[in-house]
Amino acid sequence: KNLPELVQEGDFRQDLFYRINVIELAVPPLRERADDIPLLAKHILQRIAREYECDPAKLTPAAIERLKGYEFPGNVRELENILERAFTLCDEDLIDAGDLHLGGGVAPAGSASAVNETGSDTDAPSPPMPEGEIDLEGYLESIERQAIEKALEATRWNKTAAAKRLGISFRALRYRLKKLGME
Repeated sequence: KNLPELVQEGDFRQDLFYRINVIELAVPPLRERADDIPLLAKHILQRIAREYECDPAKLTPAAIERLKGYEFPGNVRELENILERAFTLCDEDLIDAGDLHLGGGVAPAGSASAVNETGSDTDAPSPPMPEGEIDLEGYLESIERQAIEKALEATRWNKTAAAKRLGISFRALRYRLKKLGME
């Protein structure tokens, strides 16, 4: 937003504007800096790998081109989310264009996150739906935790077999175990 204009129109307090207006930095949106995307992506993937204590994934040239052609309405945060999702769901340490879920978070058919017919216990009972207002994040986390525990128990804690049973990559299982504090 253009704060000087908002001050002129009386929609933003002038005293507050002068208090925060020490230095004005014009940072163009990511869509105008497509050449910065490979370097930013590499940095983000290295940070994610450090956080989850595993090797960083690399982007294929096709994935880089797909990212460079995307508009990024969510700017750098959207890039971070896209890469974290791809990092979690990719097989091996290579992210291809098909692993990138750009815009809306809808996975293309046939991608790792769209797989359902994997032999996992899809008919297993889920935790009971709470009455009234629910904490969706907490509810989904409990379902995910239960599914992972059942897969690990069924495979005698063989993580590779459990990942296969859940229809996710070994990397995705490691990520989820760490995220849920189940290591």
